[in-house]
Amino acid sequence: MARNVLKLGALEAQRTAFFLCDIQETFRPHIKHFAEIVKVANKMVEAAKHFNIPVYVSEQYPRGLGHTTKEINTDKVALVYGKTKFSMYTPELQAKLKSDIPNLGSVVLFGIEAHVCIEQTVIDLLNEDLTVHVVADGVSSRSLLDRSLALQRMQSIGCFVTTAENVLFKLLKDKENPVFKSISKMNKEPTLDTFFNITAKI
Repeated sequence: MARNVLKLGALEAQRTAFFLCDIQETFRPHIKHFAEIVKVANKMVEAAKHFNIPVYVSEQYPRGLGHTTKEINTDKVALVYGKTKFSMYTPELQAKLKSDIPNLGSVVLFGIEAHVCIEQTVIDLLNEDLTVHVVADGVSSRSLLDRSLALQRMQSIGCFVTTAENVLFKLLKDKENPVFKSISKMNKEPTLDTFFNITAKI
């Protein structure tokens, strides 16, 4: 009997959602490599349009902490919502997901902070038997130690710790995919290797 390919780390665009967690301008001075996180988020948001994958954007207590940085265009995302809970998996988001993607199988998650909102979202999603991919080059924290340990913990509980490029090629599957050229062009942008090397400790 064939195994559930999503549980092995495959991705199917029609059963996938992208979650962008709390990349708010007010956090810029405090989060390590904030600018690089923004670049990866923009890449993922743009790629989502090509794959017709809905993007859900959370903002932590926006009344006090402000909104998503204007460097990220959220005009055409599926949902932008405020929260006080650290996990993104709020009742509002759950209802929207059921409506938008009733056959949801995988979530691709990026944003901040790795050891707080990202990790707690991962726990909630895994508890719902969803497959979760955390984009390592798209998450950070105030402390690189917190970030590194969070990635280790998330991997140990069954999350796929990956990169933006890995996710996008898993969605492509084939060079003959109509969006191959557009996605390949996105992946030609240079990466911040000193940042990524931190994940090698996992």
